Amino acid sequence: MVSVVQNVAIDCADAYELARFWSRVTGSPLSPEDGPGARETQVLLAEGPVLYFNQVPETKTVKNRIHLCLRPETSRDQEVDRLLGLGATLVGDHRNPDGSGWAVLADLNTPDYQF
Repeated sequence: MVSVVQNVAIDCADAYELARFWSRVTGSPLSPEDGPGARETQVLLAEGPVLYFNQVPETKTVKNRIHLCLRPETSRDQEVDRLLGLGATLVGDHRNPDGSGWAVLADLNTPDYQF
């Protein structure tokens, strides 16, 4: 027997708003049971585990030990521009002119949470 990853849990200050942001990033719907003010909200990815957002009262105090690596369906630069338009913040730019490299972004509402 083995275990299957059911969800990736992310503690945050506003579960519903952060889940809405990630729903727009991934193009995946929120759980139909979740709505404004929900303290637990899920983004139902088409493949893989659910993104589960859990509202907690305490603030983040140390570096996150998890981040989400994204692979866009368009070019990397187009996706960075789209995510910035959704409210993400550019934290580190490691892109090279030859198309290699990556960009580090912080998601909505939590500028110290990087993906």
